[in-house]
Amino acid sequence: MYQIIVFGPLLAAVIAGLFGKRLGDKGAQFVTCGALILSAFLSWVALFQVAFGHSVEHVTVMNWVSSGDLNFNWGFKIDSLTAVMLVVVNTVSCLVHIYSVGYMSHDPHKPRFMAYLSFFTFAMLMLVTADNFVQMFFGWEGVGLASYLLIGFWYKKPSACAAAIKAFIVNRVGDFGFALGIFTLFMVTGAVDFETVFAAIPQLEGQTIHFLWMDLDLITTICILLFIGAMGKSAQLGLHTWLPDAMEGPTPVSALIHAATMVTAGVFMVARCSPIFEYSPDALAFVALIGASTAIFAATIGTTQNDIKRVIAYSTCSQLGYMFFALGVSAYGAAIFHLFTHAFFKALLFLGSGSVIHAMSDEQDMRKMGGLRKKIPATFAMMTIGTLALTGFPFFAGYYSKDMIIEAAFASGSSMSGYAFAMGVLAALLTSFYSWRLIFMTFFGKSRASKSVQDHVHESGNWMMVPLYVLAAGAVGAGFLFKDYFVGHHYKDFWGHALFLKDAAHNVMEEAHHVPGWVMAAPFVVMVTGFLIAVYAYIIKPETPAAFSGTFRHLYNLFYNKWYVDEIYDFLFVNPAKKLGLFLWKKGDENIIDRYGPDGAAEGVMILARKFKALQSGYVYHYAFAMLIGIAAFVTWFVGGAS
Repeated sequence: MYQIIVFGPLLAAVIAGLFGKRLGDKGAQFVTCGALILSAFLSWVALFQVAFGHSVEHVTVMNWVSSGDLNFNWGFKIDSLTAVMLVVVNTVSCLVHIYSVGYMSHDPHKPRFMAYLSFFTFAMLMLVTADNFVQMFFGWEGVGLASYLLIGFWYKKPSACAAAIKAFIVNRVGDFGFALGIFTLFMVTGAVDFETVFAAIPQLEGQTIHFLWMDLDLITTICILLFIGAMGKSAQLGLHTWLPDAMEGPTPVSALIHAATMVTAGVFMVARCSPIFEYSPDALAFVALIGASTAIFAATIGTTQNDIKRVIAYSTCSQLGYMFFALGVSAYGAAIFHLFTHAFFKALLFLGSGSVIHAMSDEQDMRKMGGLRKKIPATFAMMTIGTLALTGFPFFAGYYSKDMIIEAAFASGSSMSGYAFAMGVLAALLTSFYSWRLIFMTFFGKSRASKSVQDHVHESGNWMMVPLYVLAAGAVGAGFLFKDYFVGHHYKDFWGHALFLKDAAHNVMEEAHHVPGWVMAAPFVVMVTGFLIAVYAYIIKPETPAAFSGTFRHLYNLFYNKWYVDEIYDFLFVNPAKKLGLFLWKKGDENIIDRYGPDGAAEGVMILARKFKALQSGYVYHYAFAMLIGIAAFVTWFVGGAS
């Protein structure tokens, strides 16, 4: 069963990619969608067998590497954590595949697109089923490659190509840290499989490693290196700049990357490595710091963006921050619970925005929308459900998971608990504001679109709407149905040994249920406050945003220009690298290497050729004279040598 779950999407990708012309568009779509539907169904079966059946499955596919001390198999480890990720990845990917049939109906390269989607899914499945770090890294790099192909799918658009390259390069920065972390683990444990590495960690507690002039705590160093990889893949503060630009890809790509797969890889990896992180309070504090800072940082930017997909992209970045600061306070169950619920409502919002864009003749600027709720009521209803779940409206999915993270941050008592709690509450306020701002600018008021666009506004077809209905069901019910298992009374039985706590007596998940009433009420209060501010600014007094941006121009520009992080990176890294490259090209390559190397040698041959060419005059007496000179020289040498 597990081989089918993992390798089914790969087989579909190969068939659609290599034989797409023979199969045709419908054939390629049938193969890829069919494989993902089967994988998604079997993933739910695996969830009930493993997580609810309290078992762990180990599957050996083949012996992979045997080189000296390095020995490991290609195998699957299916525990509760993996089973949850299988459900998230395959369910959302399956719905994205189906949605793509309608969304990409006018694209001439449908088989290639479907093959890329399926390959992306396979790479993510390799990552979450890995039973060793090398296999995880294989899947890690696989999703990086697939994201490059998908973001740059419309390769004739310069902006899409630039975004794909940016995503690839920024992720390589994080991946370098991840690779160093794996190397260090192998150096100190002699293994790369999870069970052996995790068993060896307690013996490493308190040991140091000498680097340059410093003695660093060994486990903390390993954790920080691993987390740098997570920062890149999950777009945390500092390595987040690729995420908004990834919107250049088709909307189904945005849903797949931002909801269920690539960006959640870092969260999964840290949760999987909880037996390592639990032995480094400093590393956990750093994770919480970065997560909480990312949550508020991305939320501030989301309040000013006008591209409908970029608003949702920054929302993803912010919500990932919630997951990471939950991990940083050892609330692993809450982090994965939010990952689970977030996949449904964020995929719903992305695919819903795709339906809006489809209806608006590919227009993405919310300033050119408005009044759409009557023309596309089904899409409006789906987007509203997604927004209610995202903002944490009572009894929707986000209400259970996000509130639990905020409560766990308060209850943890760690060095970063106060900061994480405060930033989580403030980010919840901004999340509510920018989410309802999106709804009001898009669906309410008068239409700001041109007449030609207004005349063509229409509801999307069933291929696009049915996946939205399924995701809406998840956005409504996933939190209520699974809360007792992920973070409630059945927490220990559900997770088993998949999530590790060093101090079992200090279980943050249990303590989060006993926080003061005002802590439990805070997320709801700020959610309502954000909604009321959005109503006032965009419904009651629509002139308010313009007045605010004029009065607080510098603050608005700071948020609108994304805190100038891209500009800072351009100044510090990109432009100096370009200047250095230009200098080495012109001065080093052309003026030195080429001038005195290949070009110099070629020029020397040409000069000699021109000299010898002058001897070929065509006159017989010139040749006779040359022969006489040659004979005289030979006789002179012979006589002189003989004497």
